[in-house]
Amino acid sequence: MTTSVLPPWRPLIKAAQRREGRSPSARWLQLATVGQNGQPRVRTLVFRAWTDAHQLELFTDTRSQKIKDLDHQPAVELCWLFTKAREQYRFGGVANVIKSDNNRELCLQKWLSLSPSGRSVWGWPSPGEMLNRDAAFPEALSDNEPMPDHFSVLRLEIDHVERLHLGPHPHHRTRWQRNQNWRTEELNP
Repeated sequence: MTTSVLPPWRPLIKAAQRREGRSPSARWLQLATVGQNGQPRVRTLVFRAWTDAHQLELFTDTRSQKIKDLDHQPAVELCWLFTKAREQYRFGGVANVIKSDNNRELCLQKWLSLSPSGRSVWGWPSPGEMLNRDAAFPEALSDNEPMPDHFSVLRLEIDHVERLHLGPHPHHRTRWQRNQNWRTEELNP
């Protein structure tokens, strides 16, 4: 992490993550993109890390449609719901796709950080293509397995955050914007 001062929303997210415990769904967030046809698309990805005070990291497959969407329009929104904490966070910003052909060292480091079962999906056939029932869908890829060229790192540079706390009545809604030095703004829910 290169920035030492955390925005005020980061400790709130950390607290929400703690309340979720070890639930795998606590790491799932929804990424919204805009396709070349102008239509919105939403899919679920796994949160991997914070790489800066306002930058989060995900992994993806460059063969997927989301890469074409991001090439067309890199502005995205993420929604991260913490069910036990009853909090929803929406992040807006710009996605940067880091591919093995432009930063192989970083991609390899991230590839090796995954468990063998976590790597397995990059050994599957191309996402979204017609199913071939004879194709291999490995359950794990060992440390000795070379990193496929279609493994990539997706970093979201966050420009604004909204938190909706669904616990109290009325709900609490808060916004932070980077161009406002992350000043806390209370909104109607």
